[in-house]
Amino acid sequence: MSETDIILTDRAAKHVKGYLAKNDTAIGLRVGVKPTGCSGYKYIIESAENCSASDTSFESNGVKIIVDELSLPYLKGTKLDYVRQSLNDSFKFSNPNVQETCGCGESFSVSDETASLPTNREL
Repeated sequence: MSETDIILTDRAAKHVKGYLAKNDTAIGLRVGVKPTGCSGYKYIIESAENCSASDTSFESNGVKIIVDELSLPYLKGTKLDYVRQSLNDSFKFSNPNVQETCGCGESFSVSDETASLPTNREL
């Protein structure tokens, strides 16, 4: 593993494997970011049905993780866990690139030196 890899914990990998097993066309898990919210960006998690030449892929705990080139600078070194809090299950991101999060926890911002990505209209 390198410091740019996206890492899944054992719990997250188990959950993702079960989720992907229900989708015959899935080749892995796509993780990304998109501009939104009060802090700037939010995480996107979905099944990946393809991997383009501009994507980067990682293997973590037996799961193929695919990240688009625009999201990668925001996600490098992120650890992804799957946690249960009261009655809710959700993914928890431990992202070393996050500078601050909004009060509701739905979005985050990064420092200027983390990445210089396109504006909201370009993503």
